[in-house]
Amino acid sequence: MESDTLTFDARGLVTAVAQDAASGEVLMVAHMNQEALARTLATGQAWYWSRSRNRLWRKGEESGHTQRVSAVTVDCDGDAVLLQVDQTGAACHTGRRSCFYRSVVQEGGHAAIGTEAPPARPPDRGPGGAAAGAGVLGEVAAVLADRRNRPRKDSYSTQLFSEGLARLNEKVMEEAAEVTRAARKETGGRLVEEVADLWFHTLALLAFQGVDPAEVLAELARRRR
Repeated sequence: MESDTLTFDARGLVTAVAQDAASGEVLMVAHMNQEALARTLATGQAWYWSRSRNRLWRKGEESGHTQRVSAVTVDCDGDAVLLQVDQTGAACHTGRRSCFYRSVVQEGGHAAIGTEAPPARPPDRGPGGAAAGAGVLGEVAAVLADRRNRPRKDSYSTQLFSEGLARLNEKVMEEAAEVTRAARKETGGRLVEEVADLWFHTLALLAFQGVDPAEVLAELARRRR
């Protein structure tokens, strides 16, 4: 029988699953008490209850990787909620887009955590085949933001950022020229590669300027409407 009320456990918590509203990808699982759920509904930002820190926390309050909530639904038993979110940056504290990045394998008759799982197959977009969607852009943007804030000597992104805005502008213009040349004179495969280079350097430019790519996607969505 379906429950008509939310059922909080003995600790006053319900399980909360965050799912990317655009792609359907499951991003993370956390917990909410009544106050966290009330704040989420009131503000449109995801709030959770931290069992380890024993306090309320807003997703992204330290990392900047916020979750804008577009819908909250409840399961048939009333003891778990599903949040449809617009994820800024990485959902996982490891810097990955999703917390679900490792496979489970059979090992000596028992289930064990295996290696990093391959990315989930993105949804089909009609006869043209699968499209990666915005998820991978968010992953790349999260890595670039991390390199901007925590430079690494062996990182190309760190080197780019150290050379400043003028160099980033140069790179974007160079890659744009490569895209047009590939379109005129080279194969479709080369065009794909050059567009990937252009997108990467454009994301790097946005990270350098402190602009979240989600703002660009939101602008595209606004224009489409």
